Amino acid sequence: MNKDIAYPPPQYHLTFTALSAHAACHIRRMVRTFLVMWGMPHLAEAAGLAVTELLANVIKYVPDRSCTVLLLAEEGKLRVEVGDTSPALPVKRTARPWDESGRGLAMVELITDAWGVDRAEGAPGKKVWFELKA
Repeated sequence: MNKDIAYPPPQYHLTFTALSAHAACHIRRMVRTFLVMWGMPHLAEAAGLAVTELLANVIKYVPDRSCTVLLLAEEGKLRVEVGDTSPALPVKRTARPWDESGRGLAMVELITDAWGVDRAEGAPGKKVWFELKA
């Protein structure tokens, strides 16, 4: 085995169609598995919750529900990107106590160290990302 290559590699990329909320369960499990292997198990709860919220937005707002998830273990932090094919940018709302939805991005903002949205290069769509300090 080559000692210069980190195992597992410090990134993981997955493209899939999020047909239902059940997809988030599988992605959370995958995120936790990689975080344990990368020595960052303490980030699993926050990362799992944040990625679930971003996937819920894909399921609710992206017509074809096609998306990508990218995990990057960088020096001192974890970056997670959820990309989709919709050109519509997400809007952080302030939900009223009786609203049944509208808290997802506010929650992502509360539990992560940074988050944002980047337009996709050369194609319609965007990447919503968040970072957690290790």
